[in-house]
Amino acid sequence: MLERLLSVPSECEPAVPCVCGQQARFHEIRPKQILTVLGPITIKRPYYLCPHCHQGQSPRDSELDVKGTEYSPGVRRMTAVIGSETSFQHGREQLELLAGLQVTAKAVERQAEAIGSDIAEKEQTRSKRAKQLELPAVIGPALPVLYIEMDGTQVPIVRAELEGRAGRLAGQPARTREVKLGCVFTQTTTDEQGGPVRDEASTTYTGAIETADEFGHRLYTEAWERGWSRAAKKVIIGDGADWIWNIAERHFPSAIQIVDLYHARQHLWELARALQPNAPAGQKRWLKTRQKKLDEGKIEKLVRDLRGLESIDPQLADKLRTEADYFERNARRMRYPQFRAQKLFVGSGVIEAGCKTVIGSRLKQSGMFWTVRGANAIIALRCCRISGKFECYWEERTA
Repeated sequence: MLERLLSVPSECEPAVPCVCGQQARFHEIRPKQILTVLGPITIKRPYYLCPHCHQGQSPRDSELDVKGTEYSPGVRRMTAVIGSETSFQHGREQLELLAGLQVTAKAVERQAEAIGSDIAEKEQTRSKRAKQLELPAVIGPALPVLYIEMDGTQVPIVRAELEGRAGRLAGQPARTREVKLGCVFTQTTTDEQGGPVRDEASTTYTGAIETADEFGHRLYTEAWERGWSRAAKKVIIGDGADWIWNIAERHFPSAIQIVDLYHARQHLWELARALQPNAPAGQKRWLKTRQKKLDEGKIEKLVRDLRGLESIDPQLADKLRTEADYFERNARRMRYPQFRAQKLFVGSGVIEAGCKTVIGSRLKQSGMFWTVRGANAIIALRCCRISGKFECYWEERTA
């Protein structure tokens, strides 16, 4: 029944327009096998040949969205969803078990990456519009607080695409590339204790293996589409990485900037271990007053404490100087009592969880190695799905 429904009648148009500007003439009725969600079918459709450029075409393939593929849109959608969630081999097994569809792991990979690449290409188009300041105005209600968080996480890359790249450790070859991931979410309420509460289902993600400059435009586009211009308060939270605050200064200069409190504490904990490596009790005593100054936003006093410490060990002396510089450089981003008084988040837990769930759970499984193109396709696909945008993408794609 499906074959009869999708096949064309015996009478066909004698000619159709060709891309070269001429008319392609009817040549013959050709069969084509397609794997659908109901199983394999063979449809019959007219094939046209242009006498001028000698290019052939079957307009029916475009009507059915099967041009250049033997998989129906429904099957491609299924493989995209499964390929974004689990390994391609496991996805092949799930398709056979749950839908009775027999496809290869390579087919799952190709279809999932093709959909992901299409999503990524559309994101690139929007980012280019952002570069030209051509983003449309987004209509909607005012937002009390809108947050942006960003971070980086490493994914394993095939060796052929790492040649000439320095490793993260001196003298070691590169084995990974950094994925830059950003998220946007809103806050409208507080809890009974007056703490901030993230709005349910308000978090969207965007990310890729790309330069900080490219990622900045990507994140700006996402924030703009989420209503950045309509937010009463705009907040950026991140760790101490320079690329994060460079993006913040360039693309979001009006935002309140906050260094993740727990990341800042981690700097003190590591310093305590370096100063008193074999004395846990001494570490706790040293941390008590320093962490209190950090939590109270008294960064200048904390910096003076650190600069007053001396060590005959050159490496430890260098670490003390580096950490003092870190706190001094980020002092205005560490006024935690002021941020709490405004009922704002001071931790970047949302993006840290995103690095694990969006990136790690799929792209960092045991034995996995990616090409940059393949990784970016799956990242785009996962961000789209986890952000709740996949159905909208699919509707726009088939409109």
